Amino acid sequence: MERRMKTIGIIGGMSCESTALYYNRLNVEARRRLGGLHSAECVIWSVDFARIERLQAAGDWDRAATELSRIAVALEHAGADILIIATNTMHKVADAVRHATRVPLIHIADATAAAIVSAGHRRPGLMATAYTMEQDFYVGALRAAGLEPLVPEADDRAETHRVIYDELCQGVVNEESRAAYEAIAARLIKRGADCMILGCTEVGMLLNQGNVAAPVFDTTLIHADAAQEAALAE
Repeated sequence: MERRMKTIGIIGGMSCESTALYYNRLNVEARRRLGGLHSAECVIWSVDFARIERLQAAGDWDRAATELSRIAVALEHAGADILIIATNTMHKVADAVRHATRVPLIHIADATAAAIVSAGHRRPGLMATAYTMEQDFYVGALRAAGLEPLVPEADDRAETHRVIYDELCQGVVNEESRAAYEAIAARLIKRGADCMILGCTEVGMLLNQGNVAAPVFDTTLIHADAAQEAALAE
């Protein structure tokens, strides 16, 4: 009997650039695991990120939580068996989304921490939005898994954040920004990071294992793979 694949509900669009990466990875993994013409069973709600970014900038996380929770319920009604929020930053409202539905939510920080612990690392450098680097909802989850995350110094955090919103989320890949990201990663490694978390789902557009001198953990790929694993679990 053919193995049944659960349906993955994706809250996407934050940004659309990384949601496309999620969709591609899910389908590549479904084909790799199952062969033939298989592809991922998924439903995607892609938001207008400009609206969400305004809520982030205003610190209106309650309204953002209400918006994403509404979408999660709609995805559940559309047949989703599993939910993912296809962004690191908006996991700030993950608890609200989780409580709004009856289907499991796969948390990106938990999946990433598990991958790092399994690989035997302890002090990950974290490059992400300022919200993710500076607030506790994400680094706290890493610490709860026994990790000791390192974030860039203030100027490097500001530049990392700027590049994400002004360039990567708009589909712009700038070689000067790639060089800046490589330098920021190198400074984290010099401070003692034993691996690097690409902690915004767009950071992989600039960094990868080829230009970082420590093991790289790309949260987009890790999260998508965790969702695919859950979709294929008995």
